Amino acid sequence: MISIKHLSKTFHDSDGTSLMVLKDVNCEITQGEVISIIGPSGTGKSTLLRAINMLEPPTGGQIWVDGENITAKGYPLHMLRRKMGMVFQNFNLFEHMTVLDNITYAPITLLKVPQEQAVAEALELLRKVGMAQKADVYPSSLSGGQKQRVAIARSLAMHPEVILFDEPTSALDPTMVGEVLSVIRALAKEGLTMLIVTHEMRFARDVSTRIFFMNEGVIYEDGSPEQIFEHPVRSATKAFVNRIQKLVYEIDSDEFDYLQIHTGLNRFCLKYNLPEKAEPAYALINEMLFEHLRSVRPLTLRFTYAELSGETALDFMVEGTSESPLSREAAASLTPRLKALIEEPTVRGFRVKLVI
Repeated sequence: MISIKHLSKTFHDSDGTSLMVLKDVNCEITQGEVISIIGPSGTGKSTLLRAINMLEPPTGGQIWVDGENITAKGYPLHMLRRKMGMVFQNFNLFEHMTVLDNITYAPITLLKVPQEQAVAEALELLRKVGMAQKADVYPSSLSGGQKQRVAIARSLAMHPEVILFDEPTSALDPTMVGEVLSVIRALAKEGLTMLIVTHEMRFARDVSTRIFFMNEGVIYEDGSPEQIFEHPVRSATKAFVNRIQKLVYEIDSDEFDYLQIHTGLNRFCLKYNLPEKAEPAYALINEMLFEHLRSVRPLTLRFTYAELSGETALDFMVEGTSESPLSREAAASLTPRLKALIEEPTVRGFRVKLVI
C-alpha cells in the first residue's frame, strides 16, 4: 500500500546551518497494518509521518502510495489528502464551528457529499467515539480528550484508507489519555491501516501489528511487538523499551519532608498516567517509614514504574546489612495487600520491594 525508498529530509536554518532529520528511511506498509513508531525524541518520528502525508516534502527519496509516486513533480496532493487522514497533537479544530460542523465541513466541501448524508455519517462517527451528545457544542467547551476524539471522528469522515496519528495523547492531561487510546484500539480492531507515533509503550505493544523503532533518523529496527519488546536485536532498542522511570528520596531521619514526598508522588503518577497508584503508594510509605522500618535510618526510598510491563513498586534500600530489616509479622501483614513482596540482598545492603 505504501512503499518508502531512501527517504531523507533536511531542514535549513536562516543562518546557513542544516539538520538532517531523516537519513535513509526504507519500508513497505501493507493494507490493514497498525504500525506504532517509537523512539527517543528528535529522531524523526513526526517528520516521517508528515513526509508520508507530504506536509513536509522530503529532500530525497520516494514515497509510493497505491502504486503512485506521490513525491513526483506535479502529483495532485488533493488526491492524497482524500486517501490519508491525519490526527495531530493539538487537535486543530475550528473553534468557530460546532463539533458537528467541524466533522461535516470537509466531506461537504471537498467530497461534495449531500449535507443530509454528511450529517448522518458525522453523528454515527460521533457515536463511535462517544461524543454524540456534544454534536452542537463548540470546541472551547470540550476537554482535551474530547477534542482529540472529535479530531479522530473528523478524520474518519473523509473515509481515508490510512490514518496517521502524530503523538495523539501528548497534549492531553494524563487523566484523559485512556479515553483517546480506547478509541484508537477500537479502530485497530476494524482493520483500518494506521501509523501511530507514540510514547505509550504498553499501548504500542497491545494495539500494533508491527513496530518501527526509530533512532538517528532511520528505522533502526522493524518487527512484531513480540520481537521489538521481548527480543530486540539492537542494543539501542533494548535500552529504549526497557525504560524504568523512578522517583528517589533519601530518608536520613524522622524529620523528612513527608509532604514533599506526597506532592512528588502525585506529580509522578499523573505524568505517567498512574493516578490510581498515588494514594496506595503514599499509605504504604507512611506505614513502612513510621511503623515497620521506623528504627532503620538512613535508607533510600524509590518509587519505580516500568513502562513496558506496567509494574509499579516501592523499594526501600538499606545499606550495610545482609538481613532484611522487615519483621516476619510486618511481612505477613503487608503481603495480602501487594502483588508481590520481595526481600533480597544487594551489593551494598538489602532491599525490600513492594510491588503495588
